[in-house]
Amino acid sequence: MKFATYTADGETFFGAITDEGATALNGDFPEHASLYEVIAAGAFDQLAGAAAGKPVTHTDFTYEMVMPDVRRILCVGVNFPDRNAEYKDGSAQPKYMSLFPRFASGFTGHDRPLIRPPENPTLDYEGEVAIVIGKTGRRISQADAYDHIAALTLCNEGTIRDWVRHAKFNVTQGKNWDRSGAIGPWLVPFTDAAQLDDARIQTRVNGELRQDDTLNRMMFPIRREIEYISTFMTLQPGDIIVTGTPTGAGARFDPPKYLAPGDVVEISVDGIGTLRNSIEDEQV
Repeated sequence: MKFATYTADGETFFGAITDEGATALNGDFPEHASLYEVIAAGAFDQLAGAAAGKPVTHTDFTYEMVMPDVRRILCVGVNFPDRNAEYKDGSAQPKYMSLFPRFASGFTGHDRPLIRPPENPTLDYEGEVAIVIGKTGRRISQADAYDHIAALTLCNEGTIRDWVRHAKFNVTQGKNWDRSGAIGPWLVPFTDAAQLDDARIQTRVNGELRQDDTLNRMMFPIRREIEYISTFMTLQPGDIIVTGTPTGAGARFDPPKYLAPGDVVEISVDGIGTLRNSIEDEQV
């Protein structure tokens, strides 16, 4: 079962997605205004039951960022060994992971354009798996980490590369341009460790394979990410962790292969799906 946020006929809905279309579930959760609120209330497991036997309500709809009102998005940077080597600084695997925040306004939905701003053309792609926390936890052990995941989705963690160099110790500026990235298309319930442990992520630009790696090669596996992050902050239902991108982003080519209007980026993981976005220039 897959669950998404979408718009149809000028209204926003959350519901189940099948090959036939979308089934709105808002009416089954009148106390929750969004998919994020359903998860934050611990009711995510009830979505499948609510969708069972219901007919499709929409066949013509537009995907939104899967949880547009999510409060906290935390991203893990430089989390594959080849990605670390791309920096060509001779550094060994770091002892601790790199982290930075992103905000919901920086993301759009599946089949929606990523927006390249007029201030700088260095829009880049980063294909990643994102996890959605489903159970509150602090100082979570690696052994228990997967018990705190409710769902999986995909992320194109789009970046304006020149703007990550505007300050010495952070990348926030380059990571939070409006609609520069995407999260979606939907949430897939997390039910089996193999969904992550055996996952392979691939990113294509205009059909050309640019990124191709397996999550079991991460320098900081997802269990470790949850353990480490929950050491300093209490993870809450609905929090999103974007887990890291493999080598092959456009900035690392010579010359760089930044995204331009008309390009199409597709990020795929078996068992989750494919997140697809075109590129457009911002109209100002």
